[in-house]
Amino acid sequence: MNARFVVLAFVAGLLIGPAAAQATAGKSPPLALKGHDPVAYFTEGRPMRGAAAFNVDFDDSRYLFASAKNRELFSKSPDRYTPQFAGLCATGMAFGKSVDADPSIFVVRDGKLYIFSSAEARDMVQKDPSLLGKSHQAWKAPK
Repeated sequence: MNARFVVLAFVAGLLIGPAAAQATAGKSPPLALKGHDPVAYFTEGRPMRGAAAFNVDFDDSRYLFASAKNRELFSKSPDRYTPQFAGLCATGMAFGKSVDADPSIFVVRDGKLYIFSSAEARDMVQKDPSLLGKSHQAWKAPK
């Protein structure tokens, strides 16, 4: 093998390696709750849009917050504020389905945030709270 080729390959590796790592490292995780502040559901009792300036990456998702205070509360106890079932529709999960949810349709029950795909899906849980137990069982089941 040509010594010149070995040196060129080595130099190319030094130059390309860091660039590839930066490209991967610079990629943001997906946005949780479509950009809504998870803490606001508990403190304000309603969904609020978060700001990119106040963000935390947790559990392979990026959460946005309406204020630095909410970001701080989340950072101290993220499991307390993250939505159940990774933000999928809680009713859909009861039937073993992964359904995208609308963060404006929610319920906070027993200190947990549940998001739903529609008002009808939320109403089903409000009429039959046992559906949430089924959702938790389905979520824990081996996939």
